[in-house]
Amino acid sequence: MDVRLWSAGLVEEHGERLHAVAYRMLGSASEADDAVQEAWLRVSAADTEDVENIAGWLTTVVARVCLNMLRTRERRREEPLDVPAPDRAGGGDAGRIERDPGAGAAGRVVGPPEAADPEREAVLAESVGLAMLVVLDTLTPAERVAFVLHDMFAVPFDGIGTLLERSPAAVRQLASRARRRVKGADSGAGQGGAGQGAAADRARHREVVEAYFAASRDGDFEALLALLDPEVVLRADAAALPGPEPVVLRGIRAVAGGATAAAERVRLSQPALVNGRPGLVMAPLGRLTVVLDFTVVAGRITAIDVIADPGRLRTVTVAVLD
Repeated sequence: MDVRLWSAGLVEEHGERLHAVAYRMLGSASEADDAVQEAWLRVSAADTEDVENIAGWLTTVVARVCLNMLRTRERRREEPLDVPAPDRAGGGDAGRIERDPGAGAAGRVVGPPEAADPEREAVLAESVGLAMLVVLDTLTPAERVAFVLHDMFAVPFDGIGTLLERSPAAVRQLASRARRRVKGADSGAGQGGAGQGAAADRARHREVVEAYFAASRDGDFEALLALLDPEVVLRADAAALPGPEPVVLRGIRAVAGGATAAAERVRLSQPALVNGRPGLVMAPLGRLTVVLDFTVVAGRITAIDVIADPGRLRTVTVAVLD
C-alpha cells in the first residue's frame, strides 16, 4: 500500500479526534497542531503491521508527544510555549512545525511560526471551557495526561500506565487527584446542615456574580447598580491595568462605571470557582492572567478584588463550576 495514501486515510478518519486530545493536553491550538504534526511524522515511519487497535495506538502516539511537550513546559515554566524564545546568538525566530494549507491535514515544516489565531483559540477554548483549561494547566504533566485520557477519552488505566511507565493503580490515583482539583473538592465545602446553608449561600453568590458578568459584558450600567452595595470597593493590581499603579474604586457609581468601561475584557472572561466561591477568570490560551474575586453580602457585591500580579495569582485556587 502507498504509505502516503494510507497516512492520508488515517488523517481523514482520526485527525479531528487526535487534535481534540492534543488541545486538551496542551491548551493551545497551535501547540496541538504541532503535536499532531509530530505524531503523523512518527506514524509514517512506524511499522503498524501488528497494530490491532489503530485508534488507540494513534491516541497513544499523540499523548506521548504531548507528554514530552508538557514536561518541557514544566522545566521552563517562565517561557510560555506560544511565545518563541529569541535566538540568543543573534535574534530571529527559529523554524518550527506549522500547518501548511497546501500539505493536507498533517501539514509540514514551513519555517518561522505564525501568530496564533485568536478567533480559533477562542472557539476551541469555548468548546472546552476556560475554567477547565485553567485548572488543567495547574496539574502536573502526569496528572493531566491521566485525567484527559481517562475521563475525557475513556482510555483504560492500563494503557495510560504503559505511556506513563506507572502501574494502573498509580494512574488511577493520578486521575483521581486531578478530578478532585477540577471539581474543586478541596474548596472547603462543609457537611451536614451547615453545609446545606453554605451551599445555598454559594448558589446565591453565583447568581450575583453571573449577573454581574452579564451586565458588565453588555455594558448595562443600571443592572450593575442593582447588584452593587452602595459602599462597594474595587481593588485592582497594577498588572491588570494600563498604568503602573494599583487602583482603588469606591462607591457604587465608580465601580459600575469601571465595569462598563472594561466590557471588552469581561467578554474574554468566564465564571469559575475562585478560592472555593464563584468568581471570574481571564485565561487566554488557558494561562491564568486575571482573576476577579467577589465578596457578596445579603445579595449585594461589597468588594471586588482584581488579581493580576503573578505572585498573587500563584496563590489562587481555580476550579470548574458545575
